[in-house]
Amino acid sequence: QAPIKATCEDMSCKTGFPEDVHSAVVSRSVHGGQPLLNVKFRSCDENKKIHFGSSEPEDFRVGEDGVVYAERSFQLSAEPTEFVVSAQDKETQEEWQMRVKLTPQPAFTGASEKDQKKIEDIVFPWQQYKHSSPLKRQKRDWVIPPINLPENSRGPFPQELVRIRSDRDKSLSLRYSVTGPGADQPPTGIFIINPISGQLSVTKPLDREQIASFHLRAHAVDVNGNQVENPIDIVINVIDMNDNRPEFLHQVWNGTVPEGSKPGTYVMTVTAIDADDPNAQNGMLRYRILSQAPSSPSPNMFTINNETGDIITVAAGLDREKVQQYTLIIQATDMEGNPTYGLSNTATAVITVTDVNDNPPEFTAMTFYGEVPENRVDVIVANLTVTDKDQPHTPAWNAMYRMTGGDPTGRFTILTDPNSNDGLVTVVKPIDFETNRMFVLTVAAENQVPLAKGIQHPPQSTATVSITVIDVNESPYFVPNPKLVRQEEGLLAGNVLTTFTAQDPDRYMQQTSLRYSKLSDPANWLKIDPVNGQITTTAVLDRESIYVQNNMYNATFLASDNGIPPMSGTGTLQIYLLDINDNAPQVNPKEATTCETLQPNAINITAVDPDIDPNAGPFAFELPDTPASIKRNWTIVRISGDHAQLSLRIRFLEAGIYDVPIVITDSGNPHASSTSVLKVKVCQCDINGDCTDVDRIVGAGLGTGAIIAILLCIIILLILVLMFVVWMKRRDKERQAKQLLIDPEDDVRDNILKYDEEGGGEEDQDYDLSQLQQPDTVEPDAIKPVGIRRLDERPIHAEPQYPVRSAAPHPGDIGDFINEGLKAADNDPTAPPYDSLLVFDYEGSGSTAGSLSSLNSSSSGGEQDYDYLNDWGPRFKKLADMYGGGDD
Repeated sequence: QAPIKATCEDMSCKTGFPEDVHSAVVSRSVHGGQPLLNVKFRSCDENKKIHFGSSEPEDFRVGEDGVVYAERSFQLSAEPTEFVVSAQDKETQEEWQMRVKLTPQPAFTGASEKDQKKIEDIVFPWQQYKHSSPLKRQKRDWVIPPINLPENSRGPFPQELVRIRSDRDKSLSLRYSVTGPGADQPPTGIFIINPISGQLSVTKPLDREQIASFHLRAHAVDVNGNQVENPIDIVINVIDMNDNRPEFLHQVWNGTVPEGSKPGTYVMTVTAIDADDPNAQNGMLRYRILSQAPSSPSPNMFTINNETGDIITVAAGLDREKVQQYTLIIQATDMEGNPTYGLSNTATAVITVTDVNDNPPEFTAMTFYGEVPENRVDVIVANLTVTDKDQPHTPAWNAMYRMTGGDPTGRFTILTDPNSNDGLVTVVKPIDFETNRMFVLTVAAENQVPLAKGIQHPPQSTATVSITVIDVNESPYFVPNPKLVRQEEGLLAGNVLTTFTAQDPDRYMQQTSLRYSKLSDPANWLKIDPVNGQITTTAVLDRESIYVQNNMYNATFLASDNGIPPMSGTGTLQIYLLDINDNAPQVNPKEATTCETLQPNAINITAVDPDIDPNAGPFAFELPDTPASIKRNWTIVRISGDHAQLSLRIRFLEAGIYDVPIVITDSGNPHASSTSVLKVKVCQCDINGDCTDVDRIVGAGLGTGAIIAILLCIIILLILVLMFVVWMKRRDKERQAKQLLIDPEDDVRDNILKYDEEGGGEEDQDYDLSQLQQPDTVEPDAIKPVGIRRLDERPIHAEPQYPVRSAAPHPGDIGDFINEGLKAADNDPTAPPYDSLLVFDYEGSGSTAGSLSSLNSSSSGGEQDYDYLNDWGPRFKKLADMYGGGDD
């Protein structure tokens, strides 16, 4: 960028431009509003108002401060551009002119010595004027034209831009410096200045997309640091280069347009951005459509505003039923769409054709048929099918059905199946075959949204539905239902109460007469004739029965026909029973307590009558004449219509239980009376009137029911004790029976036991009693501890082995078992008869026990007296018989 020359020299004051022709070098690309240069105009009178103008006002504009601006964006031609700048005094209309020549900046090839000589100066401005004294110099603010520097310069660096100097550098030694972002502030070091010569240079390439301009301030000071000149502002504009390609905000754009849209209908807007200067051609984008798919019905269905990116329809014929979607390739190019110099990029626009209701629903048939049994509801009788070419399951496709005729009573409705879009004709009110045998409905089909403008419903949107009603056997019905009958209670059995009949609605069916039966009769008071429905009493009607509520008795009867299938209907007979005076009043409560003395001794009683007014209260209370003690001891006074008070007539009555009869008469016509007995318990009382005779009170409090309950509890307890005793006895018997079947080894009966201190007396110490020991308890001599073996024991020798007898099966009866064992012993030739009864069970093979027949005595045993064995008890009876010396 060639700097702009701005010089002010010392001369006499002369109003006007300092030169006739001013030349300036600017960039080839000029954008609107860009400052180009500053024209210098001298005015000797500061009060003059100077107006600047341009001979090319459509291209250039001159501000009040003398700065020339570009009015629009354009490219300078290779030849210099000339125009005239004029200055006019508004008061005197005096005018001055200067011709300006703009030369486009040549391609940058580096700074040669010749170029360096062309580096121009920026001089700190000043002005001379004459004021009744010698000439003086006064500083004033000038707008220094900005320095335009292209981005992405290739150097070499540092590249000299301009030289800053002061006109006082001839007399003083000055030092120059610059401050601001890009110099001494971040980003630092981009611009540097030679402090001696004032040469301002740039040190590296600039990027307009990062910083578009730099604002620096130049300073001039002397060697002592004193300010010599006021600082001047230097603006360095980074000139944009087309180094950025347009970029779409989205690679795929989605839009919609209704089918049938007219040309010019707005569809969507696509947007691209360019990082280059938007005010210059480098950042001015233009859009265009490269392709459209599909190309039917026209290859140019859409167009795009090349500046805004708005896509609109340009042709008619959008039909969703034929083409549902269009795909456009959009191109954005900078340099105002210049295909040669501009950079481009593309994106995809997908346009969906949305459905409108341009196809009405049409019935598939002109007449539909259906049938329904009478008296049925919520039954689908016919399916109405329609076709619609619009998009399924949208308001333009969803069908709605309405009946335009044939159903004045509203017995049918038509619902829409959401899946199939069919119309479901449904019965919502019962239909009587005897009244209507057929319905002919007129039905119209519509969509949820109105049809598009200009489209009418065809005749196929209306159809007829013929519905036939099928006769079925209906239930008989009683008339009236319920039926109310008023009858006095007390009606005896066998009397005709009323006739309750039903009607059969089936007039067109061949059926016999109805049959009647009783369905519900809680008190079993009634019966009905099965043919004519005559109701007769079978028991006395009683209003006071528990089955009568609020004087009303309800019975239900059934009427049945013989149709196919048989049907029946129910009817309710309500009998309102009128009261008669058939119940005498009774006293309540039945028992009471009072004191022995006269005060306090009042008892409040109430008369109770199941009848109702006028056969109930008010009641009359009196005491009977007999026995005479009643009136002598008691008195009764009526205190209201239903209540009376019983009290002692005498001063003292001995404690006890007294039965006081009371005659109560109601107000019926005729009167009904009864004698009720009040059981009064007379007791001793304290000063508060409370009974103190506890024993008598308890005895008196045990009524018949309490006594029966106590007796029942005692009987149940005795039964339980008896059952427990029987169970214990049975258990003992079972335990004794089990003991007979236990293992002989566990039974101590008939076994020879070893006792540590047994044996003969002193006279028989020489006899060997080891054979009496149990074989399984014999311990070897080697392991038996010292001190345990008796002195009269002899060493144990091997026993002779005998063949093992086979044991009989275990019998169920202990007697049979012993007899079988006896027979087995008698038939065994190896066993002596005296030990056969000792074998009670099979001991198993390999038993260590030997036969008892091996028992013997020493040679002197014949002289031994064994009579003492008889004293040892039954267990040694066999030994006593063997050795006791008996003849046997």
